[in-house]
Amino acid sequence: MADAELLALAERLQGLCLGRRLTVAVAESCTGGLVAATLTEIPGASGYFKGGVVSYADDVKVALLGVPESMLIAHGAVSAQVARVMALEARHRFGASLAASVTGIAGPDGGSAEKPVGLTYLGLADAGMADVRRHVWTGDRAANRHESARALLRWLIERAETVAGEAAG
Repeated sequence: MADAELLALAERLQGLCLGRRLTVAVAESCTGGLVAATLTEIPGASGYFKGGVVSYADDVKVALLGVPESMLIAHGAVSAQVARVMALEARHRFGASLAASVTGIAGPDGGSAEKPVGLTYLGLADAGMADVRRHVWTGDRAANRHESARALLRWLIERAETVAGEAAG
């Protein structure tokens, strides 16, 4: 079950999306489906939430989201480039107005000097843009996953407030 803040964000996003006739899809890696689970905890989510992919493994990113294998080799799964493609492809494959992605190193292991534990890239795509935001969380695994989910929901809300349903589709 999602925490109260995540649920409040999901409820706010739902109200915006239903009011503006927007649909949402997600592509998640390090959050393991936490964003999708949070969205679907709110009754009525089927009115705007199209679905999501938990692409934890690189081969799933390639097969289900069309992330080029060469990109994974060149930049790694935890990169701005991969987050951007994940969001773009989720939007395209689900036919959603807005799509968001998350890829990161939740911890406690897996980090390096170049890519520390907590490094996370969020992606967001709509009809007019595709952008990426970089974060470095400092909590434990659970805290890093929740911070990523919070940041992604906040960004979806921010974008939903500025785009009209007609223009987004």
